[in-house]
Amino acid sequence: MSELLQFLVSGVTVGAIYAAVALGFTMIYNASGVVNFAQGEFVVIGGLTAAFLIAMGVPVFLAAVLAVVAGTVVGILLYRLAIRPAREAPLVSLIIITIGASIFLRGAMQMVFDKQIHRYDGFSGETPLRFAGATILPQSLWIIFGSFAVFVFLAWFMSRTRAGRGIRATASNRLAAALVGINTRWAMNLSFALSAAVGALAGVLSTPVTFTSYDVGVLIALKGFSATMLGGVGSPQGALVGGLLIGLIESLTAGYISSDYKDAAAFIVILVVLFVRPEGLFGKKLTERV
Repeated sequence: MSELLQFLVSGVTVGAIYAAVALGFTMIYNASGVVNFAQGEFVVIGGLTAAFLIAMGVPVFLAAVLAVVAGTVVGILLYRLAIRPAREAPLVSLIIITIGASIFLRGAMQMVFDKQIHRYDGFSGETPLRFAGATILPQSLWIIFGSFAVFVFLAWFMSRTRAGRGIRATASNRLAAALVGINTRWAMNLSFALSAAVGALAGVLSTPVTFTSYDVGVLIALKGFSATMLGGVGSPQGALVGGLLIGLIESLTAGYISSDYKDAAAFIVILVVLFVRPEGLFGKKLTERV
């Protein structure tokens, strides 16, 4: 029983990271219809920036804030320099642009930082907590509660604030939103900024547990995208549930079968979902009248 609980704790911890990445995917998709495959690089930017600032003697929580700010700035620049100039291009072209941005950011991080694997001590120390025979790192609690806090904040922001409603209106119909006085350009900037901030925060929280290096963003993005597809593209609830499910599937596969198959198991589940329920667990079925 303690072994199962240990696998569940590990799965929820990793799943919370995937959920945060999936929430970033959802933010941009809902605002622009674009799938941003550079989302994983924001996670790496957050983790590496925090690691280097802490190594330079900057206090942990100040380094965490500065790392999130750095990720946010990169997200805004990505939109203004790459996405906005090509906003009239076909959707496939925009997706290819985000893939190119991912490659560019990966090379830039290799030059700005290095090729080494980095980590730093957890925010609440390294002494593990024990519960019913399972071992829980304090940083795992930061990751889990941080992801849930992000989800609650985004749900409140999108439904209760004027800026959030502006993003939703822009996503629904950009022309109509502009006609009623909504600054759609500002709304798009804000959606990319929030998405990047969420990714960078995930990197800051996860680096003490999962470690980070300049080249891990691709796999993180694929796992986050898988969580998005599993939960339902465009659904914040789906992003959260999908991320947790992917993490649990990976952890249980690694624990009871082999760690060699944990990545494959997650993607097999996605293929099954796409065949059985293409819209995902929380996605809406679309009907087209002809």
